[in-house]
Amino acid sequence: MSLAVVRSIAGPVLHAVKQGPFSLRESVRVGPQALLGEVVRIHGDEIVVQVYEDTTGLRPGIEVQGDGQPLAIRLGPGLLGRIFDGLLRPLSGTTSDFVQPGMRTAAPGRLHFEPGVAVGALLAPGAVIGMAGDTGGSAGRAQRCLAPPDVGGTVESVVAAGGYAEDETVCVLRLGDGRRRELAMGHVWPVRTPRPVSRRVPSTAPLVTGQRILDCLFPVAQGGKAAIPGGFGTGKTVLLEALAKGCNADVIVYLGCGERGNEMAGVLDEFPTLTDPRTGRALMERTVIIANTSNMPVAAREASIYCAITVAEYFRDQGLHVALMADSTSRWAEALREVSGRFGELPGEGGYPAYLSSRLADFYERAALVETLACGTGSVTVMGAISPPSGDFSEPVTSHTKRYVKAFWALDVKRAQARFYPAIHPLQSYAEDAREFAPWWAAQGNGQWLALRRRFLTLLDEQAQLERMARIIGKDALPARQQLTLLCAELVNEAFLRQSAFSPVDRVCSPARQAAMMRLLGRFIDLAEAALAAGAEPERIAGIGCMRAVQRMGEDIADHELPRFAELEARMEREFAQIAKPPDTLDTHDAAHG
Repeated sequence: MSLAVVRSIAGPVLHAVKQGPFSLRESVRVGPQALLGEVVRIHGDEIVVQVYEDTTGLRPGIEVQGDGQPLAIRLGPGLLGRIFDGLLRPLSGTTSDFVQPGMRTAAPGRLHFEPGVAVGALLAPGAVIGMAGDTGGSAGRAQRCLAPPDVGGTVESVVAAGGYAEDETVCVLRLGDGRRRELAMGHVWPVRTPRPVSRRVPSTAPLVTGQRILDCLFPVAQGGKAAIPGGFGTGKTVLLEALAKGCNADVIVYLGCGERGNEMAGVLDEFPTLTDPRTGRALMERTVIIANTSNMPVAAREASIYCAITVAEYFRDQGLHVALMADSTSRWAEALREVSGRFGELPGEGGYPAYLSSRLADFYERAALVETLACGTGSVTVMGAISPPSGDFSEPVTSHTKRYVKAFWALDVKRAQARFYPAIHPLQSYAEDAREFAPWWAAQGNGQWLALRRRFLTLLDEQAQLERMARIIGKDALPARQQLTLLCAELVNEAFLRQSAFSPVDRVCSPARQAAMMRLLGRFIDLAEAALAAGAEPERIAGIGCMRAVQRMGEDIADHELPRFAELEARMEREFAQIAKPPDTLDTHDAAHG
């Protein structure tokens, strides 16, 4: 074990004179409390260590001990349903209300293990050695137990089915060089090293979020990357929570990175009470929450983002689809900037270190749809919130992130102030690979999706231009055609893009209901344009009887009531047929039925 003696301390950064060999990124233990740290620089006989815990009380002369391996976390079936800090130390299921200094992991729990290999079998790296579930055999998701991705050999022995501690040996391998390797249900993996896969594959399906503006206008691929920039109060955290509750991922990894303690307290209080709409069971059964609030050690915030993506990759390697919500990468970048300043590094753009861009790339590029080593296809979809100062999207974190994501969901202060949620600006947002999902939408029964998406976005763009003109000359002075454009664009906003998180019907919208709503709005626009061409005034179209029903269809028509959309469309056809008649015909008809 390597040793060093601390020479100086500056917050989470300490300089130590080494008395043995250390390697870059090696995990270390500092002082009598064995505080967790990592070697970030080696210069001659001196090492620079980044400490991930509170360094209050440390002094020169204390010892630093090297672990001989990179910073790593233990991955296993006991992660699901748990709450951890930024270093994957448990915040739930422990006897103490606080994380103790130097703490690594909680006491291993007992799980029921069902072996999946036989003695003499050849076990490939990353292969399944068995299944694990609760010892009670009921609640909780059964999970695959994996061999480490860098270990393979011949099975020498395997335990019988039964209850075992998570770190207890359940399988022994004979490696190719003759050495024996004991395997438990879980294993340790370095957080900064991406877990290997067989190959990456292109995605042809979106991650279904349940939010209409995202799924229909700005979809993110399953295994893709999305950025959610927005100023203070625009609803980033609320949107991420809604995505965690409503998306179709198998596992949710929610990372609160540097966020306010009261926001994370709300997440920690609410999530354990939520019901999974897909299974009717507790949502926490397929969720891992990593909480690293703004008052926790700043260096741990820098490490938390790597812990979260490593946890997500572990579940991906089980053949599952994982959604990682990171709130927010701006707070992570600020931690990077603060620690970089203590290192004495030359600041770059905005005071951030020159390697900000490469660190962002390291994080986002670990999102992918892949063929795993043993379990078929799995994915990690990353959605990272960004908190640009004063809502300035040209600042470094936002501008660099745009280079690595294909879905950009820009939150708008004005829409948020108008209580329009989700407050995503449809003209500042984009999805680069939206066209790739047209076959998927066609399979969902919406072959018109790409055309309707283009039509809605064009309509919203025309609305923005006409509203600038209307502020000058007045809306009533616009030609009838342009007044109708404003009317239809406002209907798209109110009936389709606005979605209430408080409505039990509208908080999550299935693809089938989204498709029905898109088709209905497209038909409304066609009928309105035909009525205008037949001589109907825009005011008369706006006063049509079905207008209120169309505006409220998101909250009034549930997923199991899809035939009601056809009824609403039939009503709409009848009412437009009436207003499209010449006035003389209408008068005669009214007199006959007076």
